[in-house]
Amino acid sequence: MRRRDFLALLGGIGVWWPVGTHAQQKAMIPRIGYLSPGAPTDGMVDGFREGLKELGYVEGQNIEIEYRWGLGTFDRIGEYAKALVQLNVDVIVAVVTQASLAAQAASATIPIVMVAVADPVGVGLVASLARPGSNITGTSGMSAEIVGKQFQFLKEVVPQDTRVAVFWNPANAAFQALQLSQVEIAARASGVQLQLLEARTPDDFEAAFSAISREGTRALHILADPLFGLHNGVLAELAAKNRLATISGVRSFAETGGLMAYGPSYFDLAKRSATYVDKILKGAKPEDLPVEQPTRFELVVNLKTARALNLTIPPHILARADEVIE
Repeated sequence: MRRRDFLALLGGIGVWWPVGTHAQQKAMIPRIGYLSPGAPTDGMVDGFREGLKELGYVEGQNIEIEYRWGLGTFDRIGEYAKALVQLNVDVIVAVVTQASLAAQAASATIPIVMVAVADPVGVGLVASLARPGSNITGTSGMSAEIVGKQFQFLKEVVPQDTRVAVFWNPANAAFQALQLSQVEIAARASGVQLQLLEARTPDDFEAAFSAISREGTRALHILADPLFGLHNGVLAELAAKNRLATISGVRSFAETGGLMAYGPSYFDLAKRSATYVDKILKGAKPEDLPVEQPTRFELVVNLKTARALNLTIPPHILARADEVIE
């Protein structure tokens, strides 16, 4: 073989080999599907990313993430779950109950890591917390169980009130039903009448607050929901405008001007979900990974809002608060 031909052959090999190697390496990068009825700004995804980072994953380098956002609605969650399955992702991370149920309906084989599901056993996602028994595991938010405590905090601030308004989202059927049952139990125990108000979109907020005003209700319990969490600032502003003592399950509600918030740390739950993804990518089976419950609950009180509403927060609530906003 002449030297010129030999060098040409080497050149061809040199061009082909790196490209082939790059393609193989890229094909080996795990791809995660992230399914959420929330939005990129809801904070939970930041917890997930931080968890991945601490485990050595860098998005775009050694892991890829396909995001599907509901932007506060559940209308297309099932469609998005099917799309992730068609992409043949290695793991689906499903945020809250409805997204996890959609992922379950879409695939019985792709590992699913649920995030902050209130009652995964009750809604049929897992057989038990200790032994999930299927392709699904992850974290439980216990959000429904703590609704009674939220209601208690609210009543201690306005003990004389015998009526409490409750915001709920019927589009998030499974999770909202769990929470409603708990708030109804708490109301009966306290001798309080509930004013239930549906809100499926932000367009429903003004009408709901008008209904509260017509009835003369002075206290509002906002159930945890991606829609409400996405519009915490708007709800806090409307609550202040209508001079309502209000509690929510998401800390950002109090941070944006709402009176109080009490619930699990959703950031922490999302961060812990990254550990499940890591274990599954390394060969663990979801059915062998116990579901974790929250270990951190946050009570945030906005004292500035309390003063504006001429409300006194009981000392024992202030002493228990993880954060008091002056």
